[in-house]
Amino acid sequence: MKSLNKKRKYELLAPAGSFSSLIAAIDAGADAVYFGLNEKGLNMRARAKNFSLSDLKKIYNICKLKNGRVVKKYLTLNTIIYDSELNKVEKIIKIAKKYIDAVICWDLSVIELCRKYKVKFHISTQASVANVGAAKFYKKLGAERIVLARELNLAQIKKIAKIIDVECFCHGAMCVSESGRCFTSQFLFGKSANRGECLQPCRREYIVRDEDGNELKLENNNVMSAKDLCTLPFIDKLKKAGIKAFKIEGRNREPEYVNITTRVYRKALDKKLNDREIKEALEELNKVYNKGFSSGFYIKTPTSNDFSKAQDSSSSQRKEFVGKIVHYFDKIEVAAVRIASGKVKLGDELLVLGDKTGVKRLVIERMEINKKEIKIAEKGQEIGIKIPNARKGDLVYRVVKKFL
Repeated sequence: MKSLNKKRKYELLAPAGSFSSLIAAIDAGADAVYFGLNEKGLNMRARAKNFSLSDLKKIYNICKLKNGRVVKKYLTLNTIIYDSELNKVEKIIKIAKKYIDAVICWDLSVIELCRKYKVKFHISTQASVANVGAAKFYKKLGAERIVLARELNLAQIKKIAKIIDVECFCHGAMCVSESGRCFTSQFLFGKSANRGECLQPCRREYIVRDEDGNELKLENNNVMSAKDLCTLPFIDKLKKAGIKAFKIEGRNREPEYVNITTRVYRKALDKKLNDREIKEALEELNKVYNKGFSSGFYIKTPTSNDFSKAQDSSSSQRKEFVGKIVHYFDKIEVAAVRIASGKVKLGDELLVLGDKTGVKRLVIERMEINKKEIKIAEKGQEIGIKIPNARKGDLVYRVVKKFL
């Protein structure tokens, strides 16, 4: 099968924390997806839905598209690995090798197992590769690619990119700790970030208090909560730095986040955006979960302005659960939606999510009950709406603008 991926100069990787996100990423134009298994402690996003070993064949088939485009599949085994887990990791690699394109890892035991079973491997950002010497070392071990430390600037990246193919994050959450090596969650809750279980206590508001009980009022109580990385305004500089693969963070985030961010960065990688297009793209990115946007370390060292002032999302939109598709009529592409919460009206924007459907956005132009057109539908009613390529069981949400 001929892959159309080769025509693209830059690879775009999207996060897949669930089947809905996987479909959303592919529909939006991802060249590759990266995902973890629901084996405790073996990937850095243990709180995502993740997948089972038995899902790998299904993922493989989904990524082999009808139009000849093949989406690459990268399995994350990127945490600290203990002795008791080595047999489990070996079993995973032996089974997964025929369904994936590479393993993302950094523990030397996992690297050795990949070498043993001739599985390609990429070095995770957890290895904190930040210099030419380290890049040469991993290349000698057989690494095909390195996901660089997130604390590098463009000049540093350019040097390493001459040694080996490099992958860098272009969008998503940033950790206040060096390459995500934080122990706060471990100390407070016994949930280690280095085992993918971080509860993100850094995202909370904090009050500084001395031993006498005196409190210090801070201008921004979110003193450890970094803004999200957003490279869209200067992505052409990343291209010139020699980066081959651009990665979107977000395996814990919703399918609509995956869909929108992938669509935006797909367009930005395929062409040079003008000022108007960049402004419109930033507005799209702001619709989904974010903590505000930062340029990370690429252009300059982050300052106090790169910390978020919001404890929750700064997105301009949110979704409200409406109901579920209880019947779907393929020939006429009409869904019967049972309203379970709130109400919907003509002109509302809907979000439809499903494991096989991915993400669909539409504006209600017509609704019917018993073939009679209606303008408003309320809880308990079953309505007919035209929704292309949806399925029975898909969940339906109403998109609501937030007033920030």
